[in-house]
Amino acid sequence: MPTSDYFADDYAGARAKFLSAAGAAGAALHCYAHPSLHDPAGGPLATDVAVIGPAAATRCLLVISGTHGVEGFAGSGCQVGFFHDALYRALGSDVRAVLVHALNPYGFAWIRRVNEDNVDLNRNFQDFTRPLPHNAAYEPLHGLLIPPDWDGAGRRAADAQLDEFLRSHGLAALQTAVSAGQYAYPDGLFYGGVSETWSNATFRRILATHVAPATGPLVVLDLHTGLGPFAYGEPILVGGGEQSSERARTRFGAEIKSLESGESSSSVLTGTLEHALHDGAANRDGAADRDITFFGLEFGTKPIAEVLMALRGDHWLHTAKNVAASLRDRIKTELRDAFYVDAPHWKAAVYGRMADFVLRSARVLAEA
Repeated sequence: MPTSDYFADDYAGARAKFLSAAGAAGAALHCYAHPSLHDPAGGPLATDVAVIGPAAATRCLLVISGTHGVEGFAGSGCQVGFFHDALYRALGSDVRAVLVHALNPYGFAWIRRVNEDNVDLNRNFQDFTRPLPHNAAYEPLHGLLIPPDWDGAGRRAADAQLDEFLRSHGLAALQTAVSAGQYAYPDGLFYGGVSETWSNATFRRILATHVAPATGPLVVLDLHTGLGPFAYGEPILVGGGEQSSERARTRFGAEIKSLESGESSSSVLTGTLEHALHDGAANRDGAADRDITFFGLEFGTKPIAEVLMALRGDHWLHTAKNVAASLRDRIKTELRDAFYVDAPHWKAAVYGRMADFVLRSARVLAEA
């Protein structure tokens, strides 16, 4: 089977390929069905988990796709290849692999980066009993990011003001202001929500059930697209501080970038998935000092300005009414293309990089 065949054209097809490949490999399958929503064809929406390896294993490799729904096209294809090419056989006898497919199934199925509540899942892992972070830099940009129209004077005026912001402050400042995470505008970009989402709660259940029993080292590969050099797969270390960064570079290579230091293609973020690994059931039995290495593996697609434009269009569409079908289809296609390059060479590069990090993880988990 060519590598490109690991990837599917829609959520339902991706889910079918994942379940088939995992089942054929002998993995144990677990379905976490969404309680109320369906895909565009009326089919089920679910986060599926495949577990392979000894039940008593003390070490774990966790691979996640679809944290940002539309990014699941790439992540799912990588997970299918993991089983089809038997990458799990590289893992040691004391390692269990847990693959989480379509953590945000709504966004995957409906071609959105966010979930059913317009929440960016990778900003939603907050302590909601405490005051939420305040992103003052986002506030003056909100009305420009989501203009009153998409093909008219309102959009042109908003674009002109954003261009002026870029000239005055630079692209890095715009990226940080927009993507760091905000909790004040429910219809806005990179909105983290004000309560725990279904996918958040589901992820915590998955960790407690399938990951927490392992007491030794844990490596996490959270598969993302839309930032960085084309098809590269930048390994971004999330959490852990300076000591963890040095350990990760020693184990995995000098190209590791730290999210917290600001050296990666991503802005410093708030409320990421990694927080779930340090509290609740996943952190029981004195696991506070557990050896955890959490990577966001980020694959580039288009220039960041085009990706941001696609996100703006999607959020405008989400708030607009009586949108012509042709414009709706165009915006959806542009969003999909901003996070998934439907070309064999891109898919091969993405899958190869993921496989590379699975093999590196196998060595680290065997030696740590």
